Amino acid sequence: MPINAPWNYPTLMCTPPGGTGDVFPTETVLPLEAEAYEITRGGDIWRVTVKHSGEVLYEGTGPVVLVESPAPF
Repeated sequence: MPINAPWNYPTLMCTPPGGTGDVFPTETVLPLEAEAYEITRGGDIWRVTVKHSGEVLYEGTGPVVLVESPAPF
């Protein structure tokens, strides 16, 4: 990254721990701002979708939250 490039505070998708014995949520870096995604819940299934394309990025147990990273990448 060039020195004069602006910092990027990416969107993080936080999902429940993935494997047996995992305790910490999984954080996945997403390329768009948080407003570009939609979180829906149907029963026990949570879904994260890209609004403009309808692409499903996550479908599984919840809760799921989207946050702006507190640190730049």
